Amino acid sequence: MLPSFLLSLREGIEAALIIGIIIGVLTKINHLELKPVVWRGVILAVILSFAFGIGLNIIGMEFTGQLEEVFEGIAMLLAAAILTWMILWMQGQGGQIQRELEARTVQATFKGGASALFILVFLAVFREGIELALFLIATRMASDTISVVIGAVMGLGAAVLLGWLLFVSTRGLNLKRFFQVTNILLLFFAAGLVAHGVHELIEAGWIPAIIDPVWDINHILSDKSELGGILKALFGYNGNPALIEVIAYLGYFAVLGTILIRSQRNQIKAEPAAA
Repeated sequence: MLPSFLLSLREGIEAALIIGIIIGVLTKINHLELKPVVWRGVILAVILSFAFGIGLNIIGMEFTGQLEEVFEGIAMLLAAAILTWMILWMQGQGGQIQRELEARTVQATFKGGASALFILVFLAVFREGIELALFLIATRMASDTISVVIGAVMGLGAAVLLGWLLFVSTRGLNLKRFFQVTNILLLFFAAGLVAHGVHELIEAGWIPAIIDPVWDINHILSDKSELGGILKALFGYNGNPALIEVIAYLGYFAVLGTILIRSQRNQIKAEPAAA
């Protein structure tokens, strides 16, 4: 439940920011008559994102045996790749999102009118929806469907509430801190997706295990127990992993963690200079 809640909250907040920024720009330039266009773009993006998620689930259920393991492995690795890109992009470009989106909104409004604004809103929100659909599918493969659905609904509900509070409150939400904290949590989750995806491809015979297992602590904490299942969904826990799984997990975590730490240090050094 927690992974789907976190992912839905994160993507929902980003979508809420996009909508809020665009409506804020329309208010500034006195084009509030275009607000319905914004909401039409949002509604279409949500509907198609939902349809995309349902379609992927249906496709996944058609596979059995080795094909199912390959599909799950590739889906998890793809979700991890997109999640990695999202973390790195937000870490490096997060401060420029508002300025870029405001400029694109003004350009779309004055040069393309309602149709250009509709396309801008639709593509921006649809991207968030596609990412979330893929993340939730990958999460469902490591957890049960009911928990994933409940977590997603709660996360989106919290995102709507926080998005509303963000634009009506005088203090607002510390977005920089919010994305820093969620980046760390998503780093662990993405590493687990990589390890779990590699595990599925080992099961399918696409990747050599090298040593299988490296250790077996299922008698202490089984990944099929309640606690083990939670750790599996959150961090890709496996009580008896193959060596290549361990290498993939630690390697991913070390590389991306190092990049994030260096990026954070560079930002801290740049702030006094900018001031």
